[in-house]
Amino acid sequence: MDIKLITFNEVTSDLQSQLTELYKELNAELTQLDLATALSDYNTTDVVVCLDQEKLIGIAMMAKYKVVSGHKGMIEDVVVSSKYRGKGIGRKLMEKLLEQAKNEKLDNVLLFSGHHRTAAIALYKSLGFRLKDSGLYIKHLL
Repeated sequence: MDIKLITFNEVTSDLQSQLTELYKELNAELTQLDLATALSDYNTTDVVVCLDQEKLIGIAMMAKYKVVSGHKGMIEDVVVSSKYRGKGIGRKLMEKLLEQAKNEKLDNVLLFSGHHRTAAIALYKSLGFRLKDSGLYIKHLL
């Protein structure tokens, strides 16, 4: 298995179609942007994939942004194929993103996880994340 950061130039139609299928395991109702679009703007998104030969079995993304309170990363869309869970792939994806965050000298890395995702929460805590005493609010615009 290969865990690597990918770039816009590495996105193929085959990878995109595998991603579309993988994301159904996260949320079948999710409307996706295509991966090339997510990677195309100003180096604001890092994408790490796990490939078994040419098969996409895991992915994690980090959106980066700067505000007055610092340079931050928000981890989004960590997904490992159900057939490959429990093998440490999620940890390796997260470690690669955190390594990238350190390389880019981010001040903080944040993430959101549903309370029902107990295995994911245990992973995040083992990597040093802690529950922030605040609420997450959302307003859908589309």
